Amino acid sequence: MVKVGIVGGTGYTGVELLRLLAAHPEVEIQAITSRSEKGLPVADMYPNLRGYLDLAFSEPNMAVLKKCDLVFFATPNGIAMTMARELVDAGVKVIDLAADFRIKDIDEWSKWYGMDHACPELVEQAVYGLPEVNRAEIKKAQLIANPGCYPTAVQLALLPLIENGLIDTDNLIADAKSGVSGAGRGASVAFLQAESSESFKAYGVAGHRHLPEIKQGLALANKADVGLTFVPHLVPMIRGIHATCYARLKDKNTVGQLQSLYEKQYADEIFVDVMPAGSFPETRTVKGANVCRIAIHVPQDGDTVVILSVIDNLVKGAAGQAVQNMNIMFGLNEDAGLTAIALVP
Repeated sequence: MVKVGIVGGTGYTGVELLRLLAAHPEVEIQAITSRSEKGLPVADMYPNLRGYLDLAFSEPNMAVLKKCDLVFFATPNGIAMTMARELVDAGVKVIDLAADFRIKDIDEWSKWYGMDHACPELVEQAVYGLPEVNRAEIKKAQLIANPGCYPTAVQLALLPLIENGLIDTDNLIADAKSGVSGAGRGASVAFLQAESSESFKAYGVAGHRHLPEIKQGLALANKADVGLTFVPHLVPMIRGIHATCYARLKDKNTVGQLQSLYEKQYADEIFVDVMPAGSFPETRTVKGANVCRIAIHVPQDGDTVVILSVIDNLVKGAAGQAVQNMNIMFGLNEDAGLTAIALVP
């Protein structure tokens, strides 16, 4: 059994992690931390876990966490980097669901996240946990930077085209929509039902924190910088991301190859579903599941390819992908604890 600790178990990604791990056949949860909820039974805050989890929240205790095989950080940005060094030195594996270790350029990270990095020496060591790209490195990793939700949907959509040199990478566009759970569990007027329901808006148009993460991943595949316009939107649903990505084909004659290209690229990926030609993936078909569904279109017989990519932002976009990474790190079946079928309706 893999002995697991979770730092920060009260937010949406934290409770999603608990939901998945509580039913995982190879996991034993040792500790769930929350300074503000110390002593509160987890099932009192989240009754959906009644009968599955009898732990109470506790303050972070490094002595307890060091006895774990793996510690997940489901904390705000800036927390994991203050604790990871001690855990790594103790031989504990770490998966950070926040952004502390995602961006390799420390100055770039500081610019977007507004703070100095507490342990820049670990950033280079961290493996970016997108299994469809870095599975071999994840197997050997001690520290995983779990990808963001938007970056997961966008990268899985565009990487096959970039890796095969089929598109102009100077003018990529990612138009993405997310449900309100992507903003976290903290109280905010903007996310009250009366404010967000029956409404639709863009945000972060001048620059979103996930932009440098997406560009970093696409540039690695391209072996050169890419030009990307990324615009996120808030839609009145709880879960889900729909990313509509646009790229200009270098050669219009490659249109007929695109469907088979994606099918071949992801043929062995159990958590990426390339849908039949002409399909329109819906966010509800991935709700609660660790799946990315993709469809490829080339409208009006033109040279612009449109890739539609949907994920559950809390599962494949966060906690599910973290569990997938854990499974790879410990040599478990990659789908262990992740076989749930999406909820419809």
